[in-house]
Amino acid sequence: MATTTETRPRKPMGQLQRRRMLGDWLLLAPQFILFAGLTLLPFVVAIPMLFTDQLSFQDTGIEWAGFSNFTRIFTDSNIQREYLPALQRTLVFVTLNYLMVYVFGLTLALLIYEIGFRGWFFTIVYLPMMVSGLATGYMATMLFAKSTGTVNLMLGEWFGARNLIDIQNPTGTAIILPIMIGWRYAGFNVAIFLSGLLAIPTETIEAATVDGASYWQRLWRIYFPQMLPSFIIATIFCLIGSFGVFDELIPLGALSSNNEAKLLSVLFFTYAFTSQRLALGLTLTLQTFLPLVFVALLLQRLQRRLQY
Repeated sequence: MATTTETRPRKPMGQLQRRRMLGDWLLLAPQFILFAGLTLLPFVVAIPMLFTDQLSFQDTGIEWAGFSNFTRIFTDSNIQREYLPALQRTLVFVTLNYLMVYVFGLTLALLIYEIGFRGWFFTIVYLPMMVSGLATGYMATMLFAKSTGTVNLMLGEWFGARNLIDIQNPTGTAIILPIMIGWRYAGFNVAIFLSGLLAIPTETIEAATVDGASYWQRLWRIYFPQMLPSFIIATIFCLIGSFGVFDELIPLGALSSNNEAKLLSVLFFTYAFTSQRLALGLTLTLQTFLPLVFVALLLQRLQRRLQY
């Protein structure tokens, strides 16, 4: 005998629930409006430009170019001479910046979790997030300029050092830039890793301690395996954020003489606004952005599987 399942009618929302929902939407509305106006709308407006030869926003002689902008990265040797070195420098920076995520973020998160620092410590760690990227670049320049940098003056005065650090040097830029970015976003990464640590059941840690597991054994066999979702989230933010670094590069001479600071973001800006190749610059940006979105979606899917 076939049985039918009766569907219960939905309860109408009460007045208090409606007010709460309205309050939530009102809180989300300013952020959504800013995101739509400053991100989604410019992206939609820029799509037709990708298929034209538009040189600038003031260009009036725009002609249809089809997919030629998309193929020039593979056929134009002049673009390849600029794009491929910038891509190589960006990948090196991404690797070092990803290392700094764990040097700063994970180390400080473990200190807060194990030693139990109070809110003041987390506040100090998070303070650099309030510093703008442009200010971070100028701070790095003031600290590590070859002749006037504070660190170089101290090294020369106290230790008689002669081989001073030069942030305009390719090696100096490649090393100092990830350290400054890692310092600035330390608080953001601490919050990610600390949430992963707090999600670990205390019973598991106590049982391992009773069984005689050392701290390093607990770290590698209990902490890190259960923190994989946090590691993936930090990887997504680091990957996308590293390709978008721009403000910090300007004080380092990215638009002038320091080639090591000319990452892909600077190259795209130069193509679109300095070299009067707006459509080509937007196309190169999209071609680099889409693979990042694909990788981020794969990592997000993996993170959800590990979490649930």
